[in-house]
Amino acid sequence: MNGDESLVGNAFTGALKLLLSLDPALFRVIALSLQVSLSAVAIATALALPLGAAVALFRFPGRGLVVVALNALMGLPPVVVGLAVYLLLSRAGPLGAAGLLFTPSAMVIAQCVLVLPIVAALTRQTVSDLWEEYHEQLQSLGSSRARAIPTLLWDGRFRLITAVLAGFGRASAEVGAVLIVGGNIDGFTRVMTTSIALETSKGNLGIAMALGIVLLALIGVINGLAYGIGELARRHYG
Repeated sequence: MNGDESLVGNAFTGALKLLLSLDPALFRVIALSLQVSLSAVAIATALALPLGAAVALFRFPGRGLVVVALNALMGLPPVVVGLAVYLLLSRAGPLGAAGLLFTPSAMVIAQCVLVLPIVAALTRQTVSDLWEEYHEQLQSLGSSRARAIPTLLWDGRFRLITAVLAGFGRASAEVGAVLIVGGNIDGFTRVMTTSIALETSKGNLGIAMALGIVLLALIGVINGLAYGIGELARRHYG
C-alpha cells in the first residue's frame, strides 16, 4: 500500500514540476491537441448548423431515416471512425494521393466526423422546437423556411453553443481515431490523449499525469461553460 501511495505521490510531484516549469515538449503536445480539436469543431460546426436546421425545417423523402441516422451517429465508436478515415486516406484509398495520412489534417478529419453528428442532431432538435414556437409569427412576416434558418439559429444560439461545447468535449477526449490516423508520431501528431496512453505504458507516470491534469482541467472548463450558457439560455427563454 505504501508503495502504491509513493508511486502516485512521485507521479503527482513529477507532473507538477513539468507543469510549473512550462516544459516545452509537454506544451507542444497540449498546443497540438487544442489546434486539432478546435479546427475539427470549427469545421464540423460550419457544416452541422445548416445541415441540422435544414433537416428540422424541410420535409423530404427519407427525412425520418436522416433524423434516426444523425441521432445514432452521435454514438459513433471512435475506432470505427479512425478505420474509415484510414481507409479513405491510405495510399490505396480514394484520397490517398493527398498524402494526409499520419498528419494533423487526418486527425482533424477524424474528429470532425465524430463531432458533426453531435452538433447536427442537437441543432435539428433546437431549430425544430423554435420553429414550432415561432412558425406562425415568422410566416405572417412573409419568411419562408429557408429564410427562417438564420433567425432560428440566432435565437437558439445559447443552446447551440452548448451543443458545440459538447462536440469539443468529445473531440478533446478522443483517443482511438486520432491514434489510428495520426500514428502518434512524436513532435508531429502526438496529442494529449495518445501521449497519456503511451507514457503510461512506458511507466512515465509524471508526464501522463501532467497531461491528465490538463485534460481534466479542460473538460472542467468546458462543462462549466456549458452549465453557464445553459443557465443563460433558461433565463433567455424564460
